[in-house]
Amino acid sequence: MDPVSLQLGTKNLWSLLVRLLSKDPQWLNAKVKFFLPKMDLSSRSKAEDATQGVMLQLNRLYTQGQATWQAFIHCVCMELDVPLDLEVPLLSTWGHGDGFPSQLETGEESQPESQLHHGDSWGCGAGGGGLKRPHQSCGSSPRPKQCRKQQLGGYEELAKRYLQLLRSSAQQRYGSRTRRPGQPLAFHQAYIPPILQWSRATAPFNTQEGAILGDPKAEDGTEASILDLFNTKADKGPRVTVLLGKAGMGKTTLAHRLCQKWADGQLDRFQALFLFEFRQLNLITEFLTLPQLLFDLYLSPEAGPDLVFQYLEENAKGVLLIFDGLDQALHPHSSKDTAGPEAPSPALALFSGLCKGTLLPGCWVLATSRPGKLPDCLPTEAATVHMWGFDRPRVEEYVGHFFSNQPWQEAALAELRENRHLQSMCAVPAVCQVTCLCLYHLLPSSSPGQSAALLPTVTQNYVQLVSTLGPRGHPLPESLLGLSEVALRGLETGKVIFSVGDIPPPMMAFGAALGLLTSFCICTGPGHQETGYAFTHLSLQEFFAALHLMASPEVDKNALAHYVTLSSRWVLRTKARLGLLDHLPTFLAGLASRACCPFLSHVAQRDEVWVGARQAEVMQALRRLATRRLTGPKVVALCHCVGETQEPELASLVAQSLPCHLSFHNFPLTSADLASLNNILGHRNAPIQLDFEGCPLEPHCPEALAGCKQVENLSFKSRKCGDAFAEALSRSLPTMGSLKKLGLAGSKITAQGIGRLVQALPLCPQLEEVSFQDNQLKDGVLLNIVEVLLCLPRLQKLDLSRNSVSISTLLCLTKVAITSPAVRMLQVREADLIFLLSPPTETAAELQGASDLQGNASQRKEAQSRSLALSLSGNQLDNEGCRLMAEAAAQLDITRNLDLSDNGLSVDGVYGVLSAVSMCQTLAELHISLLRKTVVLTFAPEQEEQGGIQERAALHDGLMRQMPCELPPHSTRIRLTHCGLQAKHLAQLCRALGGSCRLSHLDFSGNALGDEGAAQLAQLLPGLGTLQSLNLSENGLSLDSVFILTQCFSTLQWLFHLEVNSESQHVVLRGDRRGRDQLAGGPLPEFPAGARFSAFDQRCIPRSICLRQCLLEPLSLTHLCETLEKCPGPLEVKLSCEVLSDQSLETLLNHLPRLPQLSLLQLSETRLSPRSPLMLADLFGLCPQVQKVDLRSLYHTTLRFRSSEEQKGEYCGRFMDCALSREHMEPLCWLLSKCEDLNQLDLSANLLGDDGLQCLLECLPQLPISASLDLSHNSISVEGALCLVKTLPSCPRVREASVNLGSEQSFWIHFSRQEEAGKTLRLSQCSFRPEHVPRLATGLNQALKPTALTLTQCCLGLKQLTVLLSLVRWPVGLFNLRVEEPWVGKAGVLALLEVCTQASGNITEISIAEAQQQLCLQLEFPRQENPEAVALRLAHCDLGTHHNLLVWQLMETCARLRQLSLSQVNLCDTSSLLLQSLLPSLSELKTFRLTCSCVRSEGLVHLTSGLSHCLHLEELDLSNNQFGEEGTRVLMGVLEGKFWLKRLDLSHLPLGGSILPVLAPRLRHMTLLQSLRLSHNQIGDTGAQLLAAVLPWLPELRKIDLSGNGIGPAGGVQLAESLALCRHLEELMLGCNALGDATALGLAQGLPRHLRILHLPSSRLGPEGALSLSQALDGCPYVEEVSLAENSLARGIPQFCQGLPLLRRIDLVSCDVDDHTAKPLAASLLLCPALEEILLSWNVLGDEAAAELARVLPQMGRLKRMDLEKNRITACGAWLLAEGLAQGSGIQVIRLWNNPIPPDTVRRLQRQEPRLDFAFFDKQPKAPWGT
Repeated sequence: MDPVSLQLGTKNLWSLLVRLLSKDPQWLNAKVKFFLPKMDLSSRSKAEDATQGVMLQLNRLYTQGQATWQAFIHCVCMELDVPLDLEVPLLSTWGHGDGFPSQLETGEESQPESQLHHGDSWGCGAGGGGLKRPHQSCGSSPRPKQCRKQQLGGYEELAKRYLQLLRSSAQQRYGSRTRRPGQPLAFHQAYIPPILQWSRATAPFNTQEGAILGDPKAEDGTEASILDLFNTKADKGPRVTVLLGKAGMGKTTLAHRLCQKWADGQLDRFQALFLFEFRQLNLITEFLTLPQLLFDLYLSPEAGPDLVFQYLEENAKGVLLIFDGLDQALHPHSSKDTAGPEAPSPALALFSGLCKGTLLPGCWVLATSRPGKLPDCLPTEAATVHMWGFDRPRVEEYVGHFFSNQPWQEAALAELRENRHLQSMCAVPAVCQVTCLCLYHLLPSSSPGQSAALLPTVTQNYVQLVSTLGPRGHPLPESLLGLSEVALRGLETGKVIFSVGDIPPPMMAFGAALGLLTSFCICTGPGHQETGYAFTHLSLQEFFAALHLMASPEVDKNALAHYVTLSSRWVLRTKARLGLLDHLPTFLAGLASRACCPFLSHVAQRDEVWVGARQAEVMQALRRLATRRLTGPKVVALCHCVGETQEPELASLVAQSLPCHLSFHNFPLTSADLASLNNILGHRNAPIQLDFEGCPLEPHCPEALAGCKQVENLSFKSRKCGDAFAEALSRSLPTMGSLKKLGLAGSKITAQGIGRLVQALPLCPQLEEVSFQDNQLKDGVLLNIVEVLLCLPRLQKLDLSRNSVSISTLLCLTKVAITSPAVRMLQVREADLIFLLSPPTETAAELQGASDLQGNASQRKEAQSRSLALSLSGNQLDNEGCRLMAEAAAQLDITRNLDLSDNGLSVDGVYGVLSAVSMCQTLAELHISLLRKTVVLTFAPEQEEQGGIQERAALHDGLMRQMPCELPPHSTRIRLTHCGLQAKHLAQLCRALGGSCRLSHLDFSGNALGDEGAAQLAQLLPGLGTLQSLNLSENGLSLDSVFILTQCFSTLQWLFHLEVNSESQHVVLRGDRRGRDQLAGGPLPEFPAGARFSAFDQRCIPRSICLRQCLLEPLSLTHLCETLEKCPGPLEVKLSCEVLSDQSLETLLNHLPRLPQLSLLQLSETRLSPRSPLMLADLFGLCPQVQKVDLRSLYHTTLRFRSSEEQKGEYCGRFMDCALSREHMEPLCWLLSKCEDLNQLDLSANLLGDDGLQCLLECLPQLPISASLDLSHNSISVEGALCLVKTLPSCPRVREASVNLGSEQSFWIHFSRQEEAGKTLRLSQCSFRPEHVPRLATGLNQALKPTALTLTQCCLGLKQLTVLLSLVRWPVGLFNLRVEEPWVGKAGVLALLEVCTQASGNITEISIAEAQQQLCLQLEFPRQENPEAVALRLAHCDLGTHHNLLVWQLMETCARLRQLSLSQVNLCDTSSLLLQSLLPSLSELKTFRLTCSCVRSEGLVHLTSGLSHCLHLEELDLSNNQFGEEGTRVLMGVLEGKFWLKRLDLSHLPLGGSILPVLAPRLRHMTLLQSLRLSHNQIGDTGAQLLAAVLPWLPELRKIDLSGNGIGPAGGVQLAESLALCRHLEELMLGCNALGDATALGLAQGLPRHLRILHLPSSRLGPEGALSLSQALDGCPYVEEVSLAENSLARGIPQFCQGLPLLRRIDLVSCDVDDHTAKPLAASLLLCPALEEILLSWNVLGDEAAAELARVLPQMGRLKRMDLEKNRITACGAWLLAEGLAQGSGIQVIRLWNNPIPPDTVRRLQRQEPRLDFAFFDKQPKAPWGT
């Protein structure tokens, strides 16, 4: 009996366990291998029977320790079919810690002997390592010399035995894999190699081997096989290869595959192979030597380790060391090199020594790593290989090998082929294996297509895997949570290898049962070994960590957001290794999917509401990330996360948040990355630009972009792109329907790959730009590309720069460019090779459609004018070559430019080039600059083509008359700048130029002609024909040359302008620059370049000479003036210099009478002396033709002259800011008094002060000023204002004076030519003190004529006003006083009326407006008594109260009051009582207004009582008051007995209901009523019917306003019938009522013949009603204004046959007016000659309507304003309006706000025609209408 059983006292239980396990020895072997990876199962004695073998293995497991034994017992109960009566005692006895005796310790002495003497296999599955002999230290201490000598004899034999031991141990390890029952094992299938791609290989390669296996150095981006990894040949230095791949790509599997191939003899070039994993090396805390690393940690030699190591050193070329997981390396080594193999160092330092060749020089090193910043220990010459996983054929091959059963194989492949998304996920080999495992379990129980549908994301693949592998498909929640906690704790602490104590036994058993964990032997140092456990893949650990976060109640849901982060994966970054939590957010996002909710609920044992709250936290975190600005790697990570959620709303948010230009730089991208990006872009509405630069790309990744409709610009720039990439891209491009720009630069694609692309591009007709820069393309490939791509219909640019182009190919490309009608420019310069093509057909049509209103299809086709440019700069053509190219230029059909720069042209060659191009009909410009090595010939289209453009750009019939019928021949510009030309060269140059009949612009700037050359040129110019400009700048010319050139005005008819600037040496002679180009600053797209506005052709263009920054001495000025005397006129002279002396000014002014042709003299930026104003004022007497003298700041002077044909007229003098003071006034006035008619005099901004003003006012009667005198900003005070008042009586021609002493400082006096009957004086902000009021009154009393006085904010209080009214006394006449002071709005009616009692004359008008703070009075002198008022006053002789006294005084002062107006007042009871007493005494009162005021009901009674006695009232206005219905009813009593009433306004009062029946009978008796305003009273149809009954009783009615009263068709029809009886009606306003067409028809039948104004806006009129009204209005002789705004008139726009001769304003705002009605509308407007304002805003007028309006504009002589806001007029229509506006001088503004006109066109239009207004706010004030 087993001693252990005896010791445990569990004999029966042990026996039952042995019997159970004897039935399944294969399962037991697998478990023993899992828990004891060091055990060699093959070493078990063959003689042992099965039972003894089981017992031996159980003993080994038991002696391994408590945790291992407990985990094993859990595996037994979980995986095997254990009877319940055995499962319970097993778990109760050994499944918990208390069942394991403490006295049995695991030790070396208790282990079986076989374990100590047999090797062990590291790293089953994910593990790694080799076989170990019993521990003996290697390289830790020196060996004795004697011992070493004894071993020399067996040197080679020891090494051979060790190498054989290495190979046999590897064969044993990789040939003895056991297969777990019921599950396939991928390792034993045929290995499917992933895609390997060379990125960098600097060492030379073996050409012979490369021919067999493929040469990886052929190009970057070449795919490589496994054997290619060791295909380099280096004589010296290390051979280092770095294998880069993202997680799950199969790096570790490839490392073990290499070990297997070496064990099988396929890598025979290597004698020894060692495999290390950095995740295990990280556990070693001690420093090691290289022999210790090789022998103590991998496999020890049987003897002589030093000799074996020596052999390895001597044969290092046959040694391969593989280091897996370089990105996980810890303990960064020092930057200094390792001293030698005897020096202990960290593992990473040993790796560095091996890479740098300081250790084991000549050996081969292969390292695997995730992409990231690699350690600096890697040599720069190390080869880099990218591992990209599987493409589609590899995926299908893998699946085919995974499923050996034929039906299941076909079913699995069918699922993959039908699901493109599943295929893209399987590009990652690790995910592909998980998918196959899931399909293995799902296919038998699923219908076709259902299995793949259960695997939509990577996360759900793992969920499905865990679910299907668990017991009966439902894994235990406790086990899942426990294992997930281990996973998360490991990731957070950086642990991926766990010891037996890190994982609880139940969790260990669960992981082992499901194949989630793997075990292997780990060495923590020489002689220290133990068993380590890890998840089968790091991604699985990340999945379980995410599961713990989502399902564990111990994790707060608010903490989930901290784990949802995005990591940047740039190749160059600061972190030395990737974080273990990088992929955790992806799994968190996947678990946040709704599809995972049941699974999480099962694991967490909570309801789905609890799970949903946690999922919502993750989703919210992703939404926050979606709105941030992210780098390229983070965008890819976010796309993966969002794709895992399967939430369309979140995907749409991310897609819309992406920038329009998305760049990816310098980080690897796989097919899965681009597939996730494509998935997100599918939810985007706007186009996007994708730019990939420097990114290592999986060769087949472009296939992931197939079908992406959102990409508009796609660019790749990477040396990693090869033929496979090009082939994949060629398959995707035809599916990207929105792609316009394609760029592929800097790649290693060969002719084969480019050929595939070129074949695919014709399937992309929408492409506009293609770039193949820097691809090392050869000649034949380039020609093929050009020939194929130039046929793309929309292509505009083809860039083939920086490729290998020979001269012969360049000539062929030039021929293709010339013969291809689409090419407009070929640019070849240095490395550039660019084709620019004409815009597509529809684009050209759109461009000219603006100017082609008739839409002729053939004209649109002709508009696509071809233009071709050719650049041959930077060659060695020399003089002869340039001449020959210039001669051949016309024959080459080059229609844009020919660039011959930098070709060695000299001065002698210039003559030849000029002669060669002299007869070229298409040359537009020749620019030669020998200094800058520039030679460029620019050509223009043929004359016939220009004529075609001219014909297409012609306007409508009305504008054709003003357009030139033919275009002049195009001009040629010759620019010979900085060529070193001298006077001696001019004769030969002019001979060469003389043959050109088209020469118009000649530029000799930057040469050395000097004065001699200028004199010679003046004689040669007539022989060059008619030029438009000649530039002689920077030629060293003096003023003498200027005088010589001035004489050319007489000899050259084309010369109009001479511009000279001595400081900048600018000298230019110009002709007439008329037309739009001058105004707009360049040719405009809407019209041809030759088109000119007729308004500018008709003006007379003066000649001008402009001398800037010249020294103007008297002698020079004399010479200049004598020269100018011979010049034809009109002439403008513009001079400027720093200072002009009095002597020079006097010389200039004295010569002016001898220059009758002079029209303008300007001295700009020229400082004059203080005496100059007097000298210029004297000019009015010296020079009769002077018209205007303008001097500003003694710095800018302008003199304008009238021609001899003009009659003498008004003069104007402006002397602003000239420091004029009192001492200058008398001499200035004396000089100005000599003028016959001084229209304006401006002395503003001087230093007059009060004294100077007084002096000027004394001289004012002698000055012949007829218009205005401006004295603003002269430091004038209140004394000056009082002096003005005092002086006014002595100036009979003064009609108005305005003084503002505030911040504006304005002081204006306006005159008339005859004596004025009245004077108006306006004083603002004059700050009068009490002592000033009597002086003001005295000045007013001296006025001889009636005067109006306005006092605005003059600090005139109530008391001062009272004094002023009492002191103003005139013999006879009217005096109007307006006071605007803040206190007026607060004083109240009573106080203001009390002021009136102190007036000296009779007050005839009182107007109080509290809101405007205004009090207006009209006084009549002398005061007269009204007998009726006297009698009434005597009746109120009781003066005992203040009220009675005030009434008595007002009766006396206001006895002749005719108008009382109260606006916006608060009428208190006291005031109303006062009015009740006062109103009966006002027998002459004709007008009473109370508007916008507030009166209490009691006050209304008082007011009604007083007004009832005013029986002679002619006007009563009670509108806009807040009376209420009862108060209004009281007021109706006022109307009783008002038989003389002519004007009644009751607008905005509540007249509806029962009030209008009261009003109607009273209206019937007002037979003299002329104006009735009842707007906005809501009287409705009932009130309208009442009024209709009254209107026939009002025979004198002329105006009626019933707007906004809610009147419908019923009331409107009756009103129309009654209004027909009002024969004198002139103004009819019925707007804002729903009248309809029936009312319009009724009005049309009886329209009053004297009608002047008709307002029907917003009246619901239709086309029928509008047409009937227009027919009725047609021919009406008195109509002045018509408004039909805001009615849906459509085609019912007014159309006239006879017209309206007095119509001034027509309003058709928002009437649905369109282009179809434009022509008849324009014709109707022409029949209204008095029109001043046309309102057509907020309609649908387009360019056709604009053309019609532009046609009639010149014929509408009185039109002032046209409003076309908010229409559909484009730039073309606006230009037409500008043309028409130029011919209609009286028009003030055309409003064009909010029309579809580009901003740059708006600016150009406004520069040409400022009367076009595009602003939101109207700049032009509108006069009131209808008042």
